[in-house]
Amino acid sequence: MSVPLYQAKAELFRTLGHPVRIRVLELLQDGPKPVRDLLAAIDVEASNLSQQLAVLRRAGMVTSYRDGPLVMYALSTPDVADLLAAGRRILGAVLTDRDALLDELRAGGPDR
Repeated sequence: MSVPLYQAKAELFRTLGHPVRIRVLELLQDGPKPVRDLLAAIDVEASNLSQQLAVLRRAGMVTSYRDGPLVMYALSTPDVADLLAAGRRILGAVLTDRDALLDELRAGGPDR
């Protein structure tokens, strides 16, 4: 029996719920990268990065392949980059609204 769409979406967003996973996805937006480059760009232990890459792989957000001695990672679809961009836009809008509210509070604006 298949899971409801809303449950599948919740699992997808849970997968995005770790800063290391988000950083990996951000780095992969520019194209495939070897694990060593990801490790150099993210301040975590190799074992932690490996665990987070496995989570992303199981969720289908990244793919991996060998290129000679290197293990390469890539986004599974350009839609992952689109999702990250949407997240950035949403966060920008939310933070902008909060800044406006804070400015209004500081200025002693009217209560609504």
